[in-house]
Amino acid sequence: MAQITLLRARLEDADQLTAMMKGTFDVEALHWLGSLDSHIVDYNIQPPGYDSIHTTRYMIEELTYYKIMADRQLVGGIILTLTGSRFGRIDRIFIDPSYQGQGFGSEVIRLVEREHPSVTTWDLETSPRQKGNLYFYEKMGFERTFETEDEVCYIKRIKTETTTAENEFESCNLEGATYYQANLANSAFSNSTLAGAHFSNINLSSSKFQNINFRDTLIADLNLSGSRVKHVEMSGVAFSDTTIEGAPVSFERCELMGTRFNNCKLGDVEINDCDISGMKIDGVSVEELLEVYRMVKKKG
Repeated sequence: MAQITLLRARLEDADQLTAMMKGTFDVEALHWLGSLDSHIVDYNIQPPGYDSIHTTRYMIEELTYYKIMADRQLVGGIILTLTGSRFGRIDRIFIDPSYQGQGFGSEVIRLVEREHPSVTTWDLETSPRQKGNLYFYEKMGFERTFETEDEVCYIKRIKTETTTAENEFESCNLEGATYYQANLANSAFSNSTLAGAHFSNINLSSSKFQNINFRDTLIADLNLSGSRVKHVEMSGVAFSDTTIEGAPVSFERCELMGTRFNNCKLGDVEINDCDISGMKIDGVSVEELLEVYRMVKKKG
């Protein structure tokens, strides 16, 4: 077998990694769903943004992204989310179809565990339709913890002589707990439920929220200056009584179809290189306005 190594991905690798991920997951979709446009939506087979270079760039910048190399040849990638020192999640792993079936996947899992020896709990999710994945992960020591018709959740615990640190809490029930004047700076929360939690008068500066379900959440009276919002599903979100002062807010590669701006101050707003089909201002078609403007300018 070729020598397998892991190298941290860099932004200049984004094009090649995106193309390889898309090719790999498209082959999986054809095999397990029957087509690339199947009526079945399976985000474990075709995860959100798997074909987007911008998603790849985000993952390289914000997550732990390794290139899988076989004798210096790029053959795939593996993306991890690390929580604290002992908990890790395998978000995605892909190996180019032409290199599959050679034991590369097993070696990659071993290399990841060796690269992060302090991580003693690994978890992941996969599709129950991908029978080969189920066999592979169970062969690598992962155990099923939860399954539905859409996903199977796995966990792997690595036994070590290291004792749990005093400030690490795992599989504990703290429902209904109240924290007042508590110092939880630099804490990490993963695979936990905070549904119904109430945060008030809290300093969350420099925090990270990734892969979070915020449905039906009230977010009010916040200072978000300097924050970044990436790869967020915001259908049905309403902004009211919100002020943008100082540095302007920018939207790039966003889908804002059907968005409504009512009684808002939009002075100095710029719209460049955007699809404005159907866009209206006070009921007037922007496309028609621009067409008239161009005609007048051409005659002038």
